[in-house]
Amino acid sequence: MRRYSRIAGTGGYLPPRRVSNDELAAELARRGVETSDTWIVERTGIHARHFAAPDVASSDLALHAARQALDAAGTAPDEIDLIIVATSTPDMVFPSTAAILQHKLGITNGCAAFDVQAVCSGFIYALAVADAMVQAGSARSALVVGSEVFSRILDFSDRTTCVLFGDGAGAVVLKASETPGILASDLHADGQHVGLLCVPGHVSGGAILGDPLLKMDGQAVFKLAVGVLEKTAHATLAKAGVTEAEVDWLVPHQANIRIMLSTARRLHLPPEKVVVTVAEHGNTSAASVPLALDVAVRAGQIKPGQNVLLEGVGGGFTWGSLLVKM
Repeated sequence: MRRYSRIAGTGGYLPPRRVSNDELAAELARRGVETSDTWIVERTGIHARHFAAPDVASSDLALHAARQALDAAGTAPDEIDLIIVATSTPDMVFPSTAAILQHKLGITNGCAAFDVQAVCSGFIYALAVADAMVQAGSARSALVVGSEVFSRILDFSDRTTCVLFGDGAGAVVLKASETPGILASDLHADGQHVGLLCVPGHVSGGAILGDPLLKMDGQAVFKLAVGVLEKTAHATLAKAGVTEAEVDWLVPHQANIRIMLSTARRLHLPPEKVVVTVAEHGNTSAASVPLALDVAVRAGQIKPGQNVLLEGVGGGFTWGSLLVKM
């Protein structure tokens, strides 16, 4: 009998500090940078984001989201036999944030734990990897988390990037099943676009070499993102044998409302079928898709048996999508 994987539970977490556009604009003004709520909303759809406290790491946010997902799935931590964390803001150079999360959850069964780095596409990559491992028999219960503290790598002298990002974590528990849950996936990368969205710094000899703050060519990212998201969505639907009309919900990476709605139009999906959390979350990179998924599940929007298309695009340049039957 063929083995599949299904999402058994979701979880999400935002740090308590909510930073409105007005609050951020006031802080930037003190630094000599001009922006406003109107300017931010018109270009991005973002009204607020959440920032973690200085002593809070990605693994701390991941822990809250993971516990929610485990509770929703009715799964004890020691039943997990695979942990994958998607993050671009790990706690340390090493060990992995997944290993740190494993310890914080009290999991002592020796299960595999590792990080995936595909920036804003990270959760899509991580979920596809976990699905493949479950189907191959390498795991029965996987914890897949996207967690970020992007506030640590923002250049607050650059209003075109610092207004976009926030911190948060989202998680799912994936379980082996006799019926399909992850119907199809599609992953891509193109390293020739590495300079479009990057943090071009690294640690060497106890010092930072290069620039440790986020850099982005916003217009180039926008143009590339809309095209590749449409292509990967169609590729995943074709693999699953599912039509656009059979998609109940689109859960896109929450980067920019214009990118999200443009992608939906190209897939002939009405705005009412798009899960949107960017207004309150901002862009939480690898956390954005699982956070949005959890919000929609807990709000009763996404229901069991529905077809949900997840997709993401990020630095690398990376992109991908999955079709999930809930």
